[in-house]
Amino acid sequence: MRKIPNLSISPEKAFFIVAKARQFDSKVTESELASDPGDDDMTFGLEDHSKDTDRSELSGFIRGLNVDEQIDLVALTWLGRGDGDLDSWRDLRAEASRAHNNRTASYLLGTPMLADYLEEALSQFGKPFEDFEEHL
Repeated sequence: MRKIPNLSISPEKAFFIVAKARQFDSKVTESELASDPGDDDMTFGLEDHSKDTDRSELSGFIRGLNVDEQIDLVALTWLGRGDGDLDSWRDLRAEASRAHNNRTASYLLGTPMLADYLEEALSQFGKPFEDFEEHL
């Protein structure tokens, strides 16, 4: 049995980000579906600002994490999208550490399928979303 690496970020924090990212993604999709290009003149100035609030809250949460937690989050994203596996976790994390900067939140929030990637990576660590769903 292979040893599962330790994470600096708690699964609870990571799954909070998964849940918030899903909310943000669903609002973006809903507003894209609801917008009819023919009605642009009718809705000018009536944009939905709730998605900006969600993005702002999620961005603030990520920025509030310590550096090690942010590095883990980026490495988890890469793991979840298939850039490596648990055996290469140290390499993924080292690369995330080298790439770390003050734009981690922007980078992650600009990543399509962020919630899916994080959920997939955490499941590889033996942390299924269902175990944390009731706490969110």
